[in-house]
Amino acid sequence: QLQLVESGGGLVQPGGSLRLSCAASGFTLDYYDIGWFRQAPGKEREGVSETSSSDGSTYYSDSVKGRFIISRDNAKNTVYLQMNSLKPEDTAVYYCAARVVVSTTPLLAADFGSWGQGTQVTVSS
Repeated sequence: QLQLVESGGGLVQPGGSLRLSCAASGFTLDYYDIGWFRQAPGKEREGVSETSSSDGSTYYSDSVKGRFIISRDNAKNTVYLQMNSLKPEDTAVYYCAARVVVSTTPLLAADFGSWGQGTQVTVSS
């Protein structure tokens, strides 16, 4: 059974950093495109970043471009999301998921499956 588990969330002050981890079990991550999404209370789930398994290319939403970095460590079967210069509007539950539908549209939630349980990120002073 494909399973993803997120960790690394917490409370951080504005301008601070956090690194989220997405660990896989039951499958090898390096065969899958992996996406990070977030959902704030009362808002739709939003795509944040995606990494390709085929060529290592990455994609970022405009809201996090230049501040967040996605990476993968295939030896550890883990994908990371390094979040820098955090803002209060980054507060959300962050999820990782594996792409299950081949598409040229990045970060469309309907194309992803095996969602983790999420990890809470709170940016506040």
